[in-house]
Amino acid sequence: MEIRDNLFDRIADAEPEGWLGEIEGLRVSLPGAEAKIGQIDTAAPRGPVLLGLPTPRVDRHEGSGRRQGGRGARNS
Repeated sequence: MEIRDNLFDRIADAEPEGWLGEIEGLRVSLPGAEAKIGQIDTAAPRGPVLLGLPTPRVDRHEGSGRRQGGRGARNS
């Protein structure tokens, strides 16, 4: 996945510079990223996701005595 690939790229960039602390921190982060990817893979839905039927919404302003027309509308 993209995060894991980014960690590998950052390690590759840090090695020639000799940034040992950065390399160690990134290597410590790798197992956590791989574990999270594993969780995502196992939690992925198998098949279609049923969302249910939509329910109509009632306009909250309906019948409140407000005039339609938005800003700038004058009461007569």
